[in-house]
Amino acid sequence: MMSKQDLFDITRRDSQSTPVVPVSADEFDFEAYRAYEQSTIDFCRDFQQRDSSVAVYRRMRVAAVFADGCADMKKSLEWQLGGLQKSMEFRMDIPNFIEPWYGIGTAASAFGLEYLWQENQAPAIRPAFPDTESALRYPDIKPIRETTIGKHTLRMVEYFKDQSRGILPISLCDVQSPLNVAGNLIEINNFLMDTMVNVDLVGEFLKLLGGLIADFTAEQLNILQDQVVWPGHGFPSSRVFSGFGSSDDNILMITPEAYHDLAIPSLERMSGAFGEPVFHSCGNWSERADVVKQIPGLSMVDGAFTPQTDPDPNPPEPIRDAFAGTGITVCARMVGDPESIRSTIQRLWHPDLKLIAVTYCQDPEEQLRAYEFIHHHCI
Repeated sequence: MMSKQDLFDITRRDSQSTPVVPVSADEFDFEAYRAYEQSTIDFCRDFQQRDSSVAVYRRMRVAAVFADGCADMKKSLEWQLGGLQKSMEFRMDIPNFIEPWYGIGTAASAFGLEYLWQENQAPAIRPAFPDTESALRYPDIKPIRETTIGKHTLRMVEYFKDQSRGILPISLCDVQSPLNVAGNLIEINNFLMDTMVNVDLVGEFLKLLGGLIADFTAEQLNILQDQVVWPGHGFPSSRVFSGFGSSDDNILMITPEAYHDLAIPSLERMSGAFGEPVFHSCGNWSERADVVKQIPGLSMVDGAFTPQTDPDPNPPEPIRDAFAGTGITVCARMVGDPESIRSTIQRLWHPDLKLIAVTYCQDPEEQLRAYEFIHHHCI
């Protein structure tokens, strides 16, 4: 019989979330968090410069922030400040940050799409175009900053910067890769067919999306300046890290050859001005590891490695074998107790690997046990 640790819990609203008590900006101790973050800088800088090493990040993700709660920027900030306050109780090497998250339809809004809202769900986007050509030829493509979603996101970035007193680390909004954005805009079956029969159109369209995302990223950086952390969003991030993170889940839906020829050039177009590409996909992308490694300048990859994190997690061994000795950081998300973390780390670790173990232990004592095991084992 499988144990609870071997199953994905479909009854949970967010498998990676942690309950927190909201904290207002007036109540939050900004100086204490400034000192806490500063205490991690030397470790993070040293980790950044190494080709192999290990670090631990206890992610403090709040479910409502990544659902319909994102519509209220004041409440979103208070939940996240509660998360920062709670995070200081957990032993880790890389500090948490706040994020002006407002859904994953940011780039799609350039084509006139708006969010669909349902209670307790993240805002959704319904594809508006039957195929790639109709999206590419859409006559009223706008800069993201001029759209309703883009304007709200920039107001949220400004609000988080203002309310954080210019002190707290802040991420960019949730960056979706051009390949993912295309799946939001175009009827997915037809788009996938286009990656095989209308290759030039798809390549042109993905590069167009990469440019739109790059322009909007520059708008956010103009506001955040030295408060920004890299790679951002779901990745372990720091002011002294580098790399431009994006979610690229649709890699699982196309051939490795199509990903190499169509998606990778658009990633370069998107991230070129901001740092080396950083890759994430949900699900089991281990069979795509070889083509992911071909992303020029790739500095980090991220995925799920336990069944409680994702119903189809990555097997540790193929990812270990693909990235050991490359200097590319592997971020391993591991929802579960210290024993499930232990068994995953034992399969994943290699002395030539650069690893960030991402944990979600529910109390500081469990986290300490996991932290000590990881640093003791990974030498």
